[in-house]
Amino acid sequence: QVQLVESGGGLVQAGDSLRLSCAASGRTFNAYGMGWFRQAPGNEREFVAAITWTGGVTYYTNSVKGRFTISRDNAKNTGYLQMNSLKPEDTAVYYCAVRQSAYGSSWYLARGYDYWGQGTQVTVSS
Repeated sequence: QVQLVESGGGLVQAGDSLRLSCAASGRTFNAYGMGWFRQAPGNEREFVAAITWTGGVTYYTNSVKGRFTISRDNAKNTGYLQMNSLKPEDTAVYYCAVRQSAYGSSWYLARGYDYWGQGTQVTVSS
């Protein structure tokens, strides 16, 4: 089992920045990568970004490219999502997730991940 705890969400204005953190504990040595997803009211959970735990290969959805940066600190078993130039449409609950395998479902799909955090609210006002 892997436990994930997100932090860093909050209420900001358009153009501001936030950094989300995702602390992992438990059987983290089984983790192959970490992803961030978000879900706005009435919408499905959507992919935001992902990173492989060892090689640092990254994936982003088009709407956040150039604004968001995903990273990880292996020594701390923590992943981060640096969000710059935030827009009202970025408002959502943000979830981090861990996948244990390089194979299987796409990195861009929620079913490709094995463990999930409880989520942290990000609200961007205009």
